[in-house]
Amino acid sequence: MKFSTVAAAGLAAAASAPSSAAFAPAAPRRASASSTRLHVQMEAPKKTLPKIEKLKIASDYLREPLGEQLQTEEIGISKDAYQILKYHGSYQQNNREKRGPKDYQFMLRLKQPAGELPPELYRLLDDLSAKQGQGDLRATTRQCFQMHGILKGSLKTVISSIMNIGSSTVGACGDVSRNVMTTPAPFTSPAYNYAREYSKVFAELFRPMSPAFSEIWLDGEKAASVETWAKEVSHHDVDAAMIRDTGRGIILDDPVEPIYGTQYLPRKFKIGVTVPGDNSLDLYTNDIGVVVICDDKGELEGFNLMVGGGMGRTHNKENTFARAADHMGFVPKEDIMEVMKAIVAAQRDHGNRDVRANARMKYLVHTLGIEKFTRLVESYAGVEIAPWRPMEEWKYSDWMGWWEQGDGKLFYGQHVDNGRVKDEGSFRLKSALRKIVDTYDTHSILSPTQSIIFRDVDPKDKDGIEAVLREHGIAPLENVDPIARLSMACPALPLCGLAQTEAERIMPSYVERMRALLDKMNLPGEEILMRMTGCPNGCARPYMAELAFVGDGPKSYQVWLGGSPVLTRTAYPFMAKMNTDKLEETMEPILAMFVQRREEFEAFGDFCHRVGAEAIEEYSKAYVPGAVTA
Repeated sequence: MKFSTVAAAGLAAAASAPSSAAFAPAAPRRASASSTRLHVQMEAPKKTLPKIEKLKIASDYLREPLGEQLQTEEIGISKDAYQILKYHGSYQQNNREKRGPKDYQFMLRLKQPAGELPPELYRLLDDLSAKQGQGDLRATTRQCFQMHGILKGSLKTVISSIMNIGSSTVGACGDVSRNVMTTPAPFTSPAYNYAREYSKVFAELFRPMSPAFSEIWLDGEKAASVETWAKEVSHHDVDAAMIRDTGRGIILDDPVEPIYGTQYLPRKFKIGVTVPGDNSLDLYTNDIGVVVICDDKGELEGFNLMVGGGMGRTHNKENTFARAADHMGFVPKEDIMEVMKAIVAAQRDHGNRDVRANARMKYLVHTLGIEKFTRLVESYAGVEIAPWRPMEEWKYSDWMGWWEQGDGKLFYGQHVDNGRVKDEGSFRLKSALRKIVDTYDTHSILSPTQSIIFRDVDPKDKDGIEAVLREHGIAPLENVDPIARLSMACPALPLCGLAQTEAERIMPSYVERMRALLDKMNLPGEEILMRMTGCPNGCARPYMAELAFVGDGPKSYQVWLGGSPVLTRTAYPFMAKMNTDKLEETMEPILAMFVQRREEFEAFGDFCHRVGAEAIEEYSKAYVPGAVTA
């Protein structure tokens, strides 16, 4: 069953055309659900404050009813407590494949700005996952680890241990700024150094300030160690910049949360930072994308900013859609923190709190259009946003394999299938990582593609690290299928409550089947960026991929085509329902058309984008299986 032309056109129009919503430059000083003039009016606004907004206000800055629920003998917590727990970095889950009473457990996600993973933190997580978790770790698409299978009675032990070692789970989930991403390549050039530095600055600038976190998990005491990234950017005096009040409506009259207030943001908020040309982190999927701009001598001049990206959508609701960010302009370094605060304040005050499905900032940017949204930000910041600075074209790399850092040291990218760090039979990646960390005291970085990079490697240790990996059954990079390296999948079943079908567990078979089909069609060297999710929320960023499978029911997926191989545009919906048994039947005619009509050196995603869904559908209808090979 294909998408109808009308449905496809509706989605395409929603993803590209700005509306003529009214713009008012006023900057309210209180976050509220009443600023409807600037809302995305895609559904009728509710007459009263939505329940989730009332819950945030009543939580006493994210304390209750979580604190009370954690003291009970029940194995789970209430729905309201669960909503507040998200801000503390955890989700309540249960195994949906087990019959009988729900066996509640908790997933815990870390906050790791720039994806950095000190050796002492990895050792702790390795130990905690073995003793209090399900025995493995999961690298996410936002450069942090999450741990599954934690029981309610162990949550305090796990979270306090993480906080006391100089890390955190605060802000890993919830309606706040999430983990700040950056390019994972640890090159030592000035631009890359600035990208890592400012990702940590922004993580500090938008951290929740509530004392609830230390009260609940540390009994009100200070953590034994200050967060590592906070120490590294202390010279920026971020706290002073956070509370700096220019009287333009950014800072709220709130004694605890000067930026977030009692309602925090309308929805989650994502920030990414990179250097010109390096789009290894899917920059266009963020609420704010930040690009470091240096002069010819490597001195920092400022930042190009893009706004309004986001992946989440809902099946059968065409007023929800994935969106790539718009270029907003250039901001000099001395103004960057104030402008970043202004963008967050604009979303806080004018984002849609009435309709949660339309609450992300992408809908605000889409409704206003980038010019009016920019004027709104300027009204908060008190500075004019300069034009976007020209820069080199984007490229994509996963930074796997061996690379020279630029300071005499090396880094090595180790591919991890769908981010799952585990020991299973002769494949013992978890043990291998622990031995490398223990032997070489290795600092690591989690990548946006769910893999791991060992940084600051002494060249004399290269052979030893490779030997450890081989001893533990880890295939060398040249033996990893390029499609596997380019693929990503979310965890989905059995623990995710939103999953409609499989993703992580079935993706390896899709990689194998796609490789077999490419070989059959004499395309053995073709590389296609392929992603899969078990629901439409987009955690594995499927809508940016050249080819994506988005779960819409048991053993059923939507098929999306035409994303950019350098991740700068969204794909389009091609097929509404594909049974998992029909993969080859669906993809062979598309690949056959690609073989016959591609331009020289044209990538699969660029081809699909150029010819469009209608042409591919017509070709597929007339195609005879086996008729075309390269």
